[in-house]
Amino acid sequence: MKVRVRVTLKPGILDPQGKAIGNALAGLGFGGIGEVRQGKMIEIELAETDPARIRQQAEAMCKQLLANPVTEDYAIEIIASG
Repeated sequence: MKVRVRVTLKPGILDPQGKAIGNALAGLGFGGIGEVRQGKMIEIELAETDPARIRQQAEAMCKQLLANPVTEDYAIEIIASG
């Protein structure tokens, strides 16, 4: 099975990349652009098939490596392989 992890900056944390994207979109003529927040999405293929164990592994991965708990939030989604 696969696990998808979305990592985003916590509310209130300055997002210079998001600001640059918003400015670039406005410069290209896209109107009505509000706040832009940039993050990352990580997909990991796991041999494990038990959803509870997959979530447990993904939580550990996020806490140890994938997300900075001081500045970032994360969301875990378990998806079928294929």
